[in-house]
Amino acid sequence: MKLIRLPALSDNYIWLLCDEDKCCVVIDPAESHPVMEILAANQLIPVAILLTHHHYDHVGGVADLCKQYPELPVYGPEETRSKGATHIIHEHNVINIDHFSFQIIALPGHTLGHIAFYQAPYLFCGDTLFSGGCGRLFEGTAEQMFSSLEKIASLPDDTLICCAHEYTAANLKFAQSVLPENQTIHDYYKKIIELRENNQATVPTTLQTERKINVFLNCHDLDLQKNIGIKPNSMPLSSVFQQLRAYKDRF
Repeated sequence: MKLIRLPALSDNYIWLLCDEDKCCVVIDPAESHPVMEILAANQLIPVAILLTHHHYDHVGGVADLCKQYPELPVYGPEETRSKGATHIIHEHNVINIDHFSFQIIALPGHTLGHIAFYQAPYLFCGDTLFSGGCGRLFEGTAEQMFSSLEKIASLPDDTLICCAHEYTAANLKFAQSVLPENQTIHDYYKKIIELRENNQATVPTTLQTERKINVFLNCHDLDLQKNIGIKPNSMPLSSVFQQLRAYKDRF
């Protein structure tokens, strides 16, 4: 398989996963023209569009792509039906398309119907988990988002986190404020700044890396709890997450 990352809008990424026959799936097309260009330049054949949730910066290119490829199936949760989804999918469904086979994982929190597409090692998780951070709670509850992150955290270490935004530098700046003595986060932040200064992308990342540098996957850390004003081990981890997410929103 070949993974292609396309920058879109101001800080979005559109993902294409391609097989050896040059067939590909398109994940969260924020806009159509970068997808059209890469398809033409590489003689790729789109076989499906996959949508993680309904926000405009993940579905904006669907209509134009479907005009160009009128038989192209569009898979997504119920909330994407009005955005062009032709095949509504749910947790534990498996999508088999040519050489692709994706497991559907429900990840409510950012939106109520948010899902991820998982074909090991690739996880297309939209706006649930970012490198160094997680999505805002626009529709779901903190408990839902914490549970969704726990689902992701249960996947293998080599899982590639193919998230939809370039937010890593800002996320790690926040992480340093929460865990200022954490040398691993400090060193990784320096690496990310160098990448961004050279206009390089910081994703995909691995789940193994995220376990080390993503504070939202480390709500059990007693220093983290203390540094955001929580008496260590005094509340459920979902409540620690809720306070941490609110702290990030104000950061």
